[in-house]
Amino acid sequence: MLTGYVFILAAAISWGFIGIFSAVAFSQGLGPMEVAFWRAILAWCCFGGQAIWCGQTKIKKQDLPLLAFFAVFGISLFYISYQYAVKSGGAAFAAVLLYTAPAWVVAFSFVIYREKLTAIKIGAVVLVMTGVYLISRSGNAGGSAVGPLALVSGLISGFCYSLYYTVGKYFSKRYSSANLFLYVLPLGALGIFPFVDFVDKTPLAWGALVGVTVVSTFFANYCYYNGLKYLEAGKASIVATIEPVVAAVAAYLFFGEYFTPLGYLGAGLILTAVIATVCEK
Repeated sequence: MLTGYVFILAAAISWGFIGIFSAVAFSQGLGPMEVAFWRAILAWCCFGGQAIWCGQTKIKKQDLPLLAFFAVFGISLFYISYQYAVKSGGAAFAAVLLYTAPAWVVAFSFVIYREKLTAIKIGAVVLVMTGVYLISRSGNAGGSAVGPLALVSGLISGFCYSLYYTVGKYFSKRYSSANLFLYVLPLGALGIFPFVDFVDKTPLAWGALVGVTVVSTFFANYCYYNGLKYLEAGKASIVATIEPVVAAVAAYLFFGEYFTPLGYLGAGLILTAVIATVCEK
């Protein structure tokens, strides 16, 4: 069990640095679209190599339409929206709004699958909505006001991330993560490519791109799925909520980003909602 916790913590810490690596890339002149594109392409090299090495390259034809859907929303739109959330709102802000995902899952489960709305689920959605409102009213990076772009892109990233709870759960029973990403990442990168304005990159920019890919995407995914071998999914999800905490601390240490007290209260409400939703399951 201790080994499982170590793996999950390593994954959460690695994910928490997505915004830091991205912010460094932005400081070197790269735009959100280009960072999202290179993250998808370089991650494809990592996961593709792993899939080929392990002989996990087969896919069922009947899954291709859903794979294409997941590539568009779970990779293209997700990677783009998260980068814009970091760019316009800061690393900590983006990481917190990413965890509105469970509220999206509850809402869509009710609308699409007619799942029963329990008191905990309703309370979790209310907490998330309240948390988002407090953060948007109190400010983001450096205490400055949150603009519409930051708020919308952050919420979209949370919606896209919720697909990993639903569509991703379906695929996890049929394919390994390397096998899945072998197919969805190039499709996702293809969806981003037409919107990219490529610029000349400094060694630091390339280092940031490698960091967001190898550390915060490939290594984080490797640690998380290894952690699931030792821990239940529910416990792993709770431990993983340390990700926005890591992002907030790192953003403050590296860039001086911070929330106002109301902003931290809002972030706390969102994380409380996540933990309550996971514990109910």
